[in-house]
Amino acid sequence: MAEAAGGSRPEDCPGTSSAQAGRAAACQGCPNQRFCAAGAAAPDPAEAAELRERLRSVKHTILVLSGKGGVGKSTFSALLAHGLAADEAKQVALLDIDICGPSIPKMMGLEGEQVHQSGSGWSPVYVEENLGVMSVGFLLSSPDDAVIWRGPKKNGLIKQFLRDVDWGEIDYLIVDTPPGTSDEHLSIVQYLGAMHIDGAVIITTPQEVSLQDVRKEINFCHKVKLPVIGVVENMSGFICPKCKNESQIFPPTTGGAEKMCQNLNVSLLGKVPLDPQIGKSCDKGQSFLSEAPESPATLSYRNIIQKIQEYCDQHHFHEEKII
Repeated sequence: MAEAAGGSRPEDCPGTSSAQAGRAAACQGCPNQRFCAAGAAAPDPAEAAELRERLRSVKHTILVLSGKGGVGKSTFSALLAHGLAADEAKQVALLDIDICGPSIPKMMGLEGEQVHQSGSGWSPVYVEENLGVMSVGFLLSSPDDAVIWRGPKKNGLIKQFLRDVDWGEIDYLIVDTPPGTSDEHLSIVQYLGAMHIDGAVIITTPQEVSLQDVRKEINFCHKVKLPVIGVVENMSGFICPKCKNESQIFPPTTGGAEKMCQNLNVSLLGKVPLDPQIGKSCDKGQSFLSEAPESPATLSYRNIIQKIQEYCDQHHFHEEKII
């Protein structure tokens, strides 16, 4: 079971994949006990087989996580999708499971688009021929509409996105998640448990108020046996475009992501400096990587994306050797 905001995780948590999830003595008092005990941690075999069949043509799956909101998960997810799709030989899909705060349609320049139904299921909305997107934002009549759903309904939509969307042959499936370690996170790990998940990229900012929640997210990944590809530190200083001097807008008072990664033995994929153009590009629905190719932030993003690709390639090669 995962730790929820304001709650504590039992030391002897059996994990969401266990038959004892939500039922073991250690589960008493856990804020997610009811969710796990309801059977969400153990999909029935027929459902798992259906999901496995639908997603069998997905080569790599990457979850973008963070325990803290506002650290740039959706921005990173969007730019990761753009960066991977720059190779026209690769098919990329971006799935937005931030049900209550879907910002991907805006960032990808798809606001106002709608999902179309075909004989093979829902069709993703395409940015480019090799970059498809799915989000609850496409199902709302207005981008200002509030989604006021309890956990089971959110979980049902996530399952529907995986089961009913005709993704086709996909090289990379990127899943943008809301902040925290609750319903949506447990659901996506559970449903994707029917297939191969390469791992999670965890986003933070340098200050301790972010890091303390990101440590929980890393702990969550360990509990549900989700590999951590690495950590990205967003908003890591500001480089003046005129004088080129660097200022720390969010000082790393406890050592930032670098120190945290050393302590927790996880990889630091890179640090991305602030650039006002990132926010402008997101608001316009354009790729910052294309809009500002010479920005220090773009160079950082491209280096991080390359590391993720290398990780996925090595992971895939290792899987093939085992098979």
